[in-house]
Amino acid sequence: MSLKEVFCQDKAIQILQRAYAVGRSAHAYIFAGLDGVGKFKTAREWGKMLLCRNPSVQGVFADSCGSCESCRLFEAGSHPDYQRVYKELLQFTEDGKGKKTPLDLPIDVIREFLIDKVSVRPVLSGRRVFIITEAEKLNRFSQNALLKVLEEPPGYCHIFLVCTRIDKLLATTKSRCQIIRFGLVSEDRIIDKLKEMQVEPAQARYWARLSQGSMGLAWQWARLELSGGHLYEMKKEIVRQLAVSKYADSLQLAQRFLDIGRKIAGTWGEIEDSTSKSDLNRRVRNILVQIIISALHDAMRQNLEPTEELINFDQKPEIAALKGRYGAEQAGEKIALCYQSQRQIESNVNEKLIFEQLLLNLGSSDTMRV
Repeated sequence: MSLKEVFCQDKAIQILQRAYAVGRSAHAYIFAGLDGVGKFKTAREWGKMLLCRNPSVQGVFADSCGSCESCRLFEAGSHPDYQRVYKELLQFTEDGKGKKTPLDLPIDVIREFLIDKVSVRPVLSGRRVFIITEAEKLNRFSQNALLKVLEEPPGYCHIFLVCTRIDKLLATTKSRCQIIRFGLVSEDRIIDKLKEMQVEPAQARYWARLSQGSMGLAWQWARLELSGGHLYEMKKEIVRQLAVSKYADSLQLAQRFLDIGRKIAGTWGEIEDSTSKSDLNRRVRNILVQIIISALHDAMRQNLEPTEELINFDQKPEIAALKGRYGAEQAGEKIALCYQSQRQIESNVNEKLIFEQLLLNLGSSDTMRV
């Protein structure tokens, strides 16, 4: 892999390239943007280039050579000067053996896998590279511990914070880093990529629209479908149930959605065994709520300005039914409730309560059949 394989993020890469060309690269960056738009891939490939013993430079575009010892070790996952820092490393800390994967990125991980290693000089390359993934999950203690390193890192040290929610970072953390924002990937590019995976055209179109410009999310969902997760059929059932359900069905429907989620999570765990079960469950719950949001969004748009550009273009009768049930303003209010549910999911609120409350709230409409 190389930087040339990162697409639709030319602006972000140009910022890095221009600074590198004049010898003014920052020692600490925040890569900010939606999940799955190429932030980690860019950080990884840029880190590989920084560690490369013989980087390829064409004009102002620098890239790793891909063949030196550094590049070979990097691709093998055994480069001594590269460290990815993530919350699942807690089990490898001195006091973390046997502990459950936490919701946040704890100070023990930051201390043992970054702060304690920053002062160790490079072994193979002239630099050391640290990439913190899910940096938005750094808690207050972890961020405060990082401040000195971010402000005065050794000259050979480069730190990248990959973040989907920059508002979660402290002002003191942001002030010590250069922030590079990553944009969305075009729908056509996502569809083309999914078709290369042998995803059916209708599904590729749906995943591209549901992802809202996130190649990584669309790719995850498509891979899950191709691995037997039946996510697409489950999506169609969710939208269908929303369109025909009665208020009295809310609790039963909530249980049905939870059962769907558990099946998806089980399949996902088989193809991503390195991801904690709790994270996979949260990820699936968020997908289910996002599917509900997409149907409500389509209904709202149809009330405001009828269009063929539906996310759920394959279920027009169901969207028409939801349009008749909710006016534009009411659909917007229901969407806000869905986003509230997603925040509760991230806060680890009981899943049964989340979906029961959400479905009851969606059903509390004067126009909904009882």
